[in-house]
Amino acid sequence: MVTLIFILITVAASLYCFYGSGFDALKFNAYAVWHRKQWYRMFSYAFVHGGWGHLFFNMLTLFFFGDVVEKYFSAAFGNPAGTILYIVLYVSAIAVSTIGDLLRYRDVPQYNAVGASGAVSAILFASILFEPKMGIYIYLIPIPVPGFIFAPLYLFYCWYMAKRNADNIGHSAHFWGAVYGFLFPLVCDPTIFRHFLNQF
Repeated sequence: MVTLIFILITVAASLYCFYGSGFDALKFNAYAVWHRKQWYRMFSYAFVHGGWGHLFFNMLTLFFFGDVVEKYFSAAFGNPAGTILYIVLYVSAIAVSTIGDLLRYRDVPQYNAVGASGAVSAILFASILFEPKMGIYIYLIPIPVPGFIFAPLYLFYCWYMAKRNADNIGHSAHFWGAVYGFLFPLVCDPTIFRHFLNQF
């Protein structure tokens, strides 16, 4: 239910920016955050997207994996604690995933970013923590890749692409969002790592 609410809010905000105003005011701009103290941008950017494909892919990923994490949080911590922790994970991942870019681009007024990819990566990796052998489909590969194999490949790819800085994708946010998503449940309850190992 919470996952669906996140999706509806994000779709509504993105559509508003697609067909109206607000995009410039909501996007992440490290210079505006650091020098103008517009700290709200550390969160608002995740609810707007650069296009239909960007929005669709992020929300589709959140729909499938958010449900897994939401259910495991409820099972591990009970309700309402599990629901609250799930909300905290997603919302905090929005800010945490972009701290690296804030520090890197704080003196670059031209740098902007939008999209929930960092937070979605956090949800994806939290789901891998809970179900490391679940299948994950990757472009052009017709069979699912187990999560415990996908995870290191994804992190390496994000690290490598962030280092190259050759495109307009926030690979650094993907990387740190993923790391944060894996660690957050373990900080809440370290015994979850035993559950992770038992899956093998």
